[in-house]
Amino acid sequence: MLVAALLLVAALAPACPAWSQESTAAPVAGGVYRRPLPNDPATLDPLRVSDTYGRSVAEQIFDGLVQFDQTLTVTPALARFWKASRDGLVWTFYLRQGVRFHHGRELTSEDVVYSLTRLLDPRVPFGSAELFTAIRGAREYREGRAGEISGLRALDRHTVEITLTEAFTPFVSLLAMGQTKIVPKDLVEQRGAAFGLQPVGSGPFTFGRWERGKEIVLTANPDYFGGPPRLGRVVFRIFPGESSDLMCQEFDQGRLEESPVPPLCRAKVSDPRYQFVRRATFTVRFYGLNTRFRPLHDARVRQAIAHAIDREGILHQIFADRFQPALGIFPPGMPGYNRQVRATPYAPTRSRELLRLAGYPEGRGIPTIPIWSSVRSPRIERELDTVKSQLAAAGIRSEIKYDMDWPSFSKQLAEGRLPMFLYAWHADAPDPDSFLFPLFHSRSARNVTGYANPAVDQLLIQARREHDVTRRIELYRRIEPILLEDAPVIPVWHYDFERLFQSYVRSVEVNGLGDPYIPLRKIWLEERR
Repeated sequence: MLVAALLLVAALAPACPAWSQESTAAPVAGGVYRRPLPNDPATLDPLRVSDTYGRSVAEQIFDGLVQFDQTLTVTPALARFWKASRDGLVWTFYLRQGVRFHHGRELTSEDVVYSLTRLLDPRVPFGSAELFTAIRGAREYREGRAGEISGLRALDRHTVEITLTEAFTPFVSLLAMGQTKIVPKDLVEQRGAAFGLQPVGSGPFTFGRWERGKEIVLTANPDYFGGPPRLGRVVFRIFPGESSDLMCQEFDQGRLEESPVPPLCRAKVSDPRYQFVRRATFTVRFYGLNTRFRPLHDARVRQAIAHAIDREGILHQIFADRFQPALGIFPPGMPGYNRQVRATPYAPTRSRELLRLAGYPEGRGIPTIPIWSSVRSPRIERELDTVKSQLAAAGIRSEIKYDMDWPSFSKQLAEGRLPMFLYAWHADAPDPDSFLFPLFHSRSARNVTGYANPAVDQLLIQARREHDVTRRIELYRRIEPILLEDAPVIPVWHYDFERLFQSYVRSVEVNGLGDPYIPLRKIWLEERR
């Protein structure tokens, strides 16, 4: 089952220690930390967040019962400690007392029950809701046959009991996911969807303001239970369309404390004025092929498109081998990763043959296929122009379209209106299920390609219910080749976390979940001389 593999991932994922340079300089009191944000989030409600942009901000505003540390070990957060019954069916969480939401009210067990109930509300699109249906009464609630979840109980003001129908070992790992943050019941019910525009949590930073397309400002919470952050404010500067070159230019001019490392800025990696951090993350970037559209409903056409694109050439010639080429869907270090798996190779002759077998010789009869991107930069334009030319060589006409307003792009994806698109997936948890179930189960709310294969559905459910880690990994290794053969997605590469930091930035911690999960409350700025 899902959480069993979380025990394995801590051993597989390399740790990235916090920086610990010796320094005699004093920290800057109330320092301002400016981070680039590659796009406007759609929302900051932790349950409704479906992109890394919103997750990067929400992680600083909200707390969960537990959290992943930099080695992906589960550690206490709002829960001081917890215990499980001997049969693993009853979990009891003891909350910290005196924790207050940013609007002043004390956080209680009723807020926890409410927040976890939201995970299973059928009106709220949460792609991993199925993970929590082992809570007693969850299926009845989700199907409208019960008004509450019998397995979620507030025993008293600071004690929560969760009863399962089958033993999860350890169930607590699920509660470290980004969507399981605890929200104030009164404000969420009062504001509805608007809560995501003015969020209130219990985390180390409070929401200040959000100026669309420009910046999101957070302020240190002096009453945070873990101690006040060393930073006074965090400013997320928004760069619509992920203009990484512009981010790096702003960083070089001293207007950001950190920056991605596009090819234009590779030379800065060895610049002694800056600090460079790199580590693998659980991500995959791919082209999605929407199976709801004809002729993309035909696997032979999708395979033909995959064979027509020279992904290795694009990565080498346009992106200077900056990323790890994707051999499959799973990134290295993820349980279930199989280095023997090979994604569909570049083979133009095979592409044309598949089109003929599908009834489209030389591409005749295939309408022009729009390829959508939410990012527009010189390299992305070169990449998409190259893909367009390569598809044309196989007889497939395409046109490039951009929608750099992320909420708009995300909405079109969710509504299934984009035939072919560039997309990146970042794991919600260090587990293979977080890659495969949301993207490929036919009933998942986050299945953006409309892919449906009953055999894959069955294997995904079986893997979730499997207690033995080895057998569970074997199931995922059976699923991945089926997906690559069916080709609803064409994997291109896996991102590494790569960042330049100013020389005065201290105590950055990065785990395998990458950028969104950096605990900014630990960062401090050295006084510059």
